Parts: sequence; C-alpha cells; structure tokens
Amino acid sequence: MSDAEKRDTVIIGGGPGGYVAAIRAAELGQSVTVIEKNKIGGVCLNVGCVPSKALINAGHRFQEASDASTFGITTQAPSIDFSKTQEWKQKKVVDRMTGGVTMLLKKHKVDVIEGEAVLDSNTKLRVVSTGPKQFMSADDGLTIEFKNLIIATGSRPVEIPGFKFEGRVVDSTGGLNLPEIPKEFVVIGGGYVGTELAGAYANLGSHVTIVEGTDSILPNFDKDMVKVVLKQMKKKGIDVITGAMAKKAEQDDKSVTVTYAVDGKESTVKADYCMVTVGRKANTDDIGLEMTDVKVGDHGLVEVDQQGRTSVPNIYAIGDIVPGPALAHKAFFEAKTAAGAISGKNTANDWVGVPAVCFADPELATVGLTQSEAKDKGIEVSTAKFPFAGNARAVSLDQPDGFVRLVTTKDDNHNLLGAQVVGPGASDLIAELSLAVNSGMNAEDIALTIHPHPTLSEPIQEAADVAIGFPTHI
Repeated sequence: MSDAEKRDTVIIGGGPGGYVAAIRAAELGQSVTVIEKNKIGGVCLNVGCVPSKALINAGHRFQEASDASTFGITTQAPSIDFSKTQEWKQKKVVDRMTGGVTMLLKKHKVDVIEGEAVLDSNTKLRVVSTGPKQFMSADDGLTIEFKNLIIATGSRPVEIPGFKFEGRVVDSTGGLNLPEIPKEFVVIGGGYVGTELAGAYANLGSHVTIVEGTDSILPNFDKDMVKVVLKQMKKKGIDVITGAMAKKAEQDDKSVTVTYAVDGKESTVKADYCMVTVGRKANTDDIGLEMTDVKVGDHGLVEVDQQGRTSVPNIYAIGDIVPGPALAHKAFFEAKTAAGAISGKNTANDWVGVPAVCFADPELATVGLTQSEAKDKGIEVSTAKFPFAGNARAVSLDQPDGFVRLVTTKDDNHNLLGAQVVGPGASDLIAELSLAVNSGMNAEDIALTIHPHPTLSEPIQEAADVAIGFPTHI
C-alpha cells in the first residue's frame, strides 16, 4: 500500500449534509476533500426529496387539468406521456440541482473523490474507486490521513422479509423511476414517503392501496391533521388498510400479488408494482467504524455532542446517521455547525424545534411540541386553531380543508411552544412558525405582525388572535 496522502478536512458523503459541510468549511478557510461513492447530492437531490416533489407537482398539474369544472373551465380529457414526465424530472430538476451543487463545490475548490471510504483508524481511511468516473477517481488502495473528518453517509431503505427489492417490488428510488403509471399500485408503509408517492400516483391516475402496520398512516402527526389527508385520499379512491402485517410478495412478468394479514386473517391485493417504504437504516455498518473509537448507539446511530463531535475529538457525524429526525434541512444545520466547530467557531445544534413536512394532499407540517408531547413533558398548554375554510385565499384556490394550530403556554404570556399546519402551502407556512418557536416568541408577537391579505399566511395571525382571546374571522 502506498504512503498515506495527508488531508485537512475530509467529508465522507456528498449528500445534503456532506456538500453543505464542504462549502461552509471551505468558506471558513479549510482545505476540504469530499469522498462520494455514488452521486453528489445524495439521496435527497437524486432519488428523494427533490425528484419526489417534481413527481408530486406533475400529479397536481394533471389533476388540475383533469378537473377544472369547479372554476367553469371545460377542457378535453388530458393525456400524459409519462416518459416525458420522467425525462423532465431528471433533466430539468434533478440534473439541474445536482449540477449546481457540483459547480458550487468546484467554485469553493473542494476536491471531490469518487470512491467508497472505509475507516482504518481514528486518523486514516482507505478509498476504493467506484464508477463511472465523474470526478477525480481513487485508485484501489488509496489511503488518506486526515486531520478532521465529518461522516455524512446518510441512510438507505429498509428491506423486509418477503419483499426483496427486485422486479416489480421496489423501494422509494424504484417508485420514483417507474417506466409507466401503474393502473394498480400497492404501497407498503404509510409514513412520509409512502403517503407522498401514493398521492402522486393517485393524481396521475393510479388506483393506490396503502398497507400500513400501525393503526394510522402518518403516525408522527396529530390524528386530526391526518384526518384531513384521509378525507382527500378517500376522494381520490385510495384504499388505506391499517393494522396490517405485510407477509409476502409474489410476482410474474406482468404483476405482483401482495399478501397481508389483519387480525390474523390473510388477504391479497394484486397490482402492477409494489413499493416498500417502511423506514430507513443508517449507513454506519460498513464504513469501518469498528476500527475507530467512535461510539455507536441504538439503531446504528452515532453518538455526538451539540457540535456533532463524536467520542473521537477529530471525527464528527451529521445527518441521518445521528439521533433526531432524518431530514435534509436538519443535516444542513448540523453540517454548518460541524464545519464551524472544526474552525474553532462557537457553534451548536441548539435549536428548539426542527420543522417536519409531509407533501401529502393537503400538505402537513409541524414544529416544536404538539399538545400531547407537551402533556408528556408535564407542561400545561393551551391550543388555538384557525381553519383554512375562513381564509379567503384558500377558498379562492378551492382548497379550504385544514387549519393552523398554535400550542402555547397556559398563562398570560402565551409563549409559543409548537405549531401545526395542515392545508394549502403548509410546507412554506411552517417556516414563519419555526422562526417564532426558535426565537421564543409569543402569540401576541405574531398577532401584532401584519400579514398581507388575501394570503395563505393570514391563518397564522388569526390563530394568534384566537390564542390571546381576540378572534376576528371566527
């Protein structure tokens, strides 16, 4: 083996955590090397957050074109060329975004090595080349000695017994890249990804069946929020089977038959494709952590402090491989914190709440504490809710379902502890509420902030008016 190359800051993984860490570290004057075994942008930009939203948007456009009679618009029945949809998703969205990230890394003089990294010790790693080559490639046996390391290896879909990812049984990546719109589509798992893609394909014309093991889809959201989504799913003809144990999938060249059990009674459903989205697993089991002193806890998650530092002072970990929600924007924040810590900055992952969004129909978003979470912590709270049915903008969009809810302290201060939104634009509206929660604002601060009319943001102010006891439009 050749002598080790000495590098300053090395980052394993070029996804949302890795590439942001690289850019911030370079901005702070560090010499940075990124090692990526697949594609810059990671799961999020290539086969996750970004392409899924593109497909969801295509579904919405098709639905709007198919049913505009509410607005007095009559059109011929629209058709869709799904190959062109997929081409647009890839070339105009994914390739554009990943190309932009690649350009930014180059601009910041970040060395990118295409290869798979395996740790040898607390200060060394080996890189084995992977192809095809897009950047500087690593020869087999390349050894790098690093001063500081940030591990941002992300996660991968969980495969369950009886549902091997092959043929017509796909993971979320396969679900995003189907060659055709399935007439019948089965989704195993009703979490974020399963719900989003179920809605996308239903809007594109598929009949979708969701098989969920718990008693409800989207278990991380309040039940009254999920109820709004279920109402829309029923309108679209989506079948939701809860309390169901997925047993096996049997397939041939044209279809797949899924067997599931509810209360011990087995049933089957036949479809063109079956997508399994039952969770993700941290990519920490094959990167050589056992050769280091890095401590790994439950579910393969790396133990870190508030700066992302592991039990080894010069090794940091961020993103899906550390405790907390597996969200790209959380990884962004952690990336900047770790890069700053390496540069001696007084950074910390000290947020009060991280917003979470599901791009269902309608969208759901939450930040901070829910009412039940506050109760579990022994905190007395009040809630204030305003419906989108009372908002002129939502009604004019023909999207009146849903609400904004504020969770505040049960005292005269009405300090904001959390907020939930289900309805049109929830993914954008939650940013204001996240700012309020993390800034320690109270309901009066929001009530005294003038929101433009008519906009979807007004229910936030209206809910704050409710919280302080002076409701206007309810």
